Amino acid sequence: MAHLPSRRRLALAVPVVLSLTASLGFLPTAASAAPATTSATRATDAPTLAYVVNTRVDHRTIGSVKKAIASVGGTVVASYERIGVLVVHSANPDFGPRIRAVRGVQSAGATRTTPLTAAGTTDEGAVQVLSKAEAAKVAKASGSAGQSEPLEADQWDLRAIGADKAATINPGSKRVTVAVIDTGVDDTHPDLTANFSASQSANCVGGVADTSAGAWRPYTAEDYHGTHVAGEIAAARNGVGVAGVAPGVKVASIKVSDPKDGLFYPENVVCAFVFAADHGVEVTNNSYYVDPWLYNCMDDPDQKAIVDAVNRAQLYAQKKGTLNVASAGNSNHDLDSDAIVDESSPDDATPVPRTIDPHECFDVPTQLPGVVTVSATGVKGTKSYYSTYGLGAIDVAAPGGDKYQIPDTPSANGRILSTLPNNTYGYLQGTSMASPHVAGVAALLKSTHPYASPAQLQALLKLQADSTACPAEPYDGDGNGVVDATCVGGKRYNAFFGHGVVNALRAVK
Repeated sequence: MAHLPSRRRLALAVPVVLSLTASLGFLPTAASAAPATTSATRATDAPTLAYVVNTRVDHRTIGSVKKAIASVGGTVVASYERIGVLVVHSANPDFGPRIRAVRGVQSAGATRTTPLTAAGTTDEGAVQVLSKAEAAKVAKASGSAGQSEPLEADQWDLRAIGADKAATINPGSKRVTVAVIDTGVDDTHPDLTANFSASQSANCVGGVADTSAGAWRPYTAEDYHGTHVAGEIAAARNGVGVAGVAPGVKVASIKVSDPKDGLFYPENVVCAFVFAADHGVEVTNNSYYVDPWLYNCMDDPDQKAIVDAVNRAQLYAQKKGTLNVASAGNSNHDLDSDAIVDESSPDDATPVPRTIDPHECFDVPTQLPGVVTVSATGVKGTKSYYSTYGLGAIDVAAPGGDKYQIPDTPSANGRILSTLPNNTYGYLQGTSMASPHVAGVAALLKSTHPYASPAQLQALLKLQADSTACPAEPYDGDGNGVVDATCVGGKRYNAFFGHGVVNALRAVK
């Protein structure tokens, strides 16, 4: 198989803290939060950093804060006034502490640790590209099995959640859109073009939505992550390639990955949630964590501001009727433990290992209130060896692939097969692949229950999931003889699977 280098885009989650909204004192509003932009001038004699400044939500306060921003050397580049979030650039090294002292500012901080001109990539594993010879072998097996799509024989994940049978009953409604907040989607792919919604797509890099034609597409073929996710959700049943969990729904692309380093900075994600909400998106898929911090600790002013800003945006989306689904992460962390070692933050510079309390330091957006957190399973139905877990952290589980769990398929590949840019296909594994399965099932539920609110959809996801008990034997995910994780809880709710593995067939009945 051919290989391409992969960028780090696989999110981790921490427990949902329902008191987060009240403790930070912000609420979403029903009015449009579309950004009003101002001209920005970058200082030439000092490095420029990006900030989020979060204020009380009233016009007078925001106006006075904008004046204060200018007075301390900042330039507003995007203003989401309905949620009180301002995106600011400044070369003043004292900008953070000075603006936090301004009346009406509730939190403010830098969204990265390096200047806006920084560059770099973080590789993690590789995608396995399906060769023409392998595709012919899979297609022959698919035809022999009576499967409608040429590569469906290798899609063990669809059969695991009954998505193949669900498609014969209800493939999903064209009135339902799932927005892929990610590295961009190649909407020219023959398996995606029929279901793609350009009017609900944008490039949010920099914090301002660019809706020009094609702005939502990946920068290069190496930015394949979003296209793979989109295919898992809504690849059409059209006799070409693969099928998605909900092959009848629409899929949109909101690109948030930075072109220089591939990272997903807070201002980009704020823009994405608001854009999705204001453009009638029913479900968003979030297979990432917001950079540069794997966990954002509330005793750090910069990290607190990141949590505040992104939470305001995703709560705004919920208020407007959007369900947000997110991946739990690939570090095999127990999010209900007393301490976790974070060795990857900040990922826009040299990481400094730190021990954090997962109940006080939060992954964003996965742990935010109302977000559906998804763990990953392999073909054998148990937790994938890499999947993060934790009692009270995981809502539901779904197939994400596992190279140690080998299926009885033509390619015998335990990863997830889906679309890639430039009309190709390939295998990936991760909670990044589990989340879109849940987003697809959520889209089927929304198609069946068109008036269901985000909270009701989340309740339905949990109700229709197949209850899955903890393993009877000690969990050794990679088979090396060492216990890798401990599952606690009962059959109906536990640390590995939450309320269970989602069921697409049950969602459409």
